[in-house]
This record gives sequence, C-alpha cells and structure tokens, in this order.
Amino acid sequence: MSIHTPAAERAAAAVEQAHRREWAFVLAATVRLVRDFDLAEECVQDAYAKALTEWAADGVPAKPGAWLTTVARRRGLDLLRRNSTMQRSLPLLVTDHVEGDTADLALAAVDAATDIPDDRLRLISTCCHPALAREAQVALTLRLVCGITTPEVARAFLLSESTMAARITRAKKKIALAGIPYRVPSVRELPQRLDAICAVIHLLFTTGHTAPSGDALVRADLVERALQLARMMHALVPDDPSMTGLLALILLTDARRAARVTADGELCTLEHQDRARWDRAAIAEGVALVKHALPHTDRYTLQAAIAAVHDEAPSWEQTDWREITGLYVLLLREWPSPVARLNYAVAVGLSGNPSRALALLNDLAAEPALATYGYLEASRAAFLARLGRTADAATAYERALLLTENTVERAYLEKRAAELDP
Repeated sequence: MSIHTPAAERAAAAVEQAHRREWAFVLAATVRLVRDFDLAEECVQDAYAKALTEWAADGVPAKPGAWLTTVARRRGLDLLRRNSTMQRSLPLLVTDHVEGDTADLALAAVDAATDIPDDRLRLISTCCHPALAREAQVALTLRLVCGITTPEVARAFLLSESTMAARITRAKKKIALAGIPYRVPSVRELPQRLDAICAVIHLLFTTGHTAPSGDALVRADLVERALQLARMMHALVPDDPSMTGLLALILLTDARRAARVTADGELCTLEHQDRARWDRAAIAEGVALVKHALPHTDRYTLQAAIAAVHDEAPSWEQTDWREITGLYVLLLREWPSPVARLNYAVAVGLSGNPSRALALLNDLAAEPALATYGYLEASRAAFLARLGRTADAATAYERALLLTENTVERAYLEKRAAELDP
C-alpha cells in the first residue's frame, strides 16, 4: 500500500516534471551508451522508478536530469556486462564511437552527465530520418522523444495498441538493420533532416489544434507536446529560420486557444473571439521570433507572419487583409500546396472580394488532396451564403458535414446551415 507523505508527494511531482522536461535528454544519452532503443528505454524507466523512492527519502537532487542520466547509464552498463557479447534481438545502432569496450569507454563519463544538446539532436534526428515513413517518424518521436506510452500514441492517432506497437517496432528494426547512424547529421544532411523534424512537429500541432474527430475541438496533449518539441529544437538550432518560424507559428496560433470555444462549448471563429482572452505573453514571444526569422521566407516563418498580423490586430474589423493576402502570395511561392491555396482564397474573400474567392475555391474542387478536406466545402458554403446563393450554400454545408467528424465543428456547421435564409 502506498503511503502519501509530503516527501513522497514532492518526489512524485518532481519525477513528473522531470519526465516532461528531461526524458529526451536522459534517453538520448543512454541510447548513445547501450546502442539499443529497447534496452535504453528499459534503463530509463528503471531510473524514473528508482527516483520515486530515493527522492522521497533523500530529497530531490539539484540536477534531476543529470541524476536520472547517471542512474540509467549505470543500469545500462550493468546489463551490458552481464551480456558480454552485447548481442540482443535487434542489431546494435551505429554510433559515433564503437571501437573498444563500450562499457569501459563509458565509465569515465557516466558520473559527469551534463545536458549535452547533441544527444537530444541525435535522438530526434534518428526518429525523423528520411528513410522512415512519415507516420513512423511521428510515432517514434512521440514514443522516444516525448516519452509517451505506446497505448497513448495509439489513442492519439485512433489506432489499436497492437497496430501502433507493430509500427514502432518495425521502425526501430529498420533503423538498426539499415544502419541508420545514431549521430548528429552533417552540415550537408542537416537541412533535409530539419525539414522532416519540422514537418513532424507541425503535424503533431495541427492534429492537436483542431482534432480530426472526437468531442473536443483541441487535443491539448498533442499541442503541448508539439510546443515542447519546437522549444527543444529551437534551443538546439537557434539560428535555423525554419525552426524559429515553426516555434513562432505554434505560439501565435495556440495563443488564441482559450477563446476558440465558448462557455457553452460552441466553436467561436476568429471574427467573434474575445481577444482579451488571448495569451499576450505567447503573442509577444511569437512576434519577436518572427522578426528574428525574417527576412527568410520559408513556409513556417510566412505562416507565423500571417498569424502575427491576426494576433496584433486590435479587432476583426481592423485586420490588415491586404498584408495577409500579400503574405499568402509569398507563401504560395515557397509552398504552393492546395491547403495554402485554399487559405489564400479565403483571405481574398475576407478582404472584400467574395466572388473572386469563390472562383478560386471552385478551381480547387478537382484537387485530389482536398477531396476529403471538409474546410474546402465549408469555405465555399460561407462565400455562397455571402453572395446570396442560399440553395448552393446549403448543399455545400451538407457536403462539408459529410467530411467533418469533430463534434464541435459539426455543431458549428449545422448551426450555420440552419441560419441560411429559406
């Protein structure tokens, strides 16, 4: 039976905080020693379990991450010594130093564990290696970098636990069997790897920002994991404009979270949000990051600049749509995706030209990538209604509802459709 003492409660809170802040560093440093993801995870989990009892008895250490890393790596050394051949069910990862006796080489460093950013960059770069499919990159990043359990990863993407476990296992095997090196990418390789990392973090954020299905508009757990990863990567590569822009984009977009749903649980669009509820500290941080990233015009920085224009507008009526449409023109040059074209069309319509917007949206109807994208039909419905084409708007709303699984978004679309003049 567990005993809830003040010391035990403080230890539990400190372990929880250390899991959130230090997991990636502790696991990365342990993987570099044992060269096996499964063994490293086992050792790190043992270290966190040990922390619960020892921190309750001895107090929380001044540097929890260093304490956990030392314990995990010592556990790894013990297991490596017991298995003298160092052969496990999976081939060993290729690391920066593989010569000599691994255990002896590590002994000198294990007691001097410090927060070496390269270890975390090794970990996330391996998870986001271009040889892995994007879904595998996302799963591994959540599992290894964020420390989310396999059942939690499965729930996040609406898959069975067995399916997700198999996906993660296959990805780990591919890393080992293909000889994907566990190291910081070279200067030549880094841009390609950072692009994959940015894409994974952005996908996590967008999935959480508006959940594809379910009763909640926002998946706060995924949003916060994406923000955590973006902050970590920005700290590791502070001069990379794409990573700076991505962190800015997440901050500036998520700053409106509290105002996106009313007290009654209804979706509240940007036009009607209470701007006093926006997170001004996050907006200030995001704007500063955008200014730092510009004049680089990668897709994330430009999207962040658009979000900054919205966030800095005193009201909906005072939004500078001319600047927003101009930024979308630049974005389309850098990232000519169907979704960017859709957002540009909406901006054109909101700047006072609904007929032009509708024409642009109609042009996107043949895009395969938007065939199941409910926002296209929802946008068409809104501009058809503005133009007085009520019957066509009702049809577009019906199509949008067929493609929308999120309960909050469905309720919003149903309400808009019901408000159409007969």
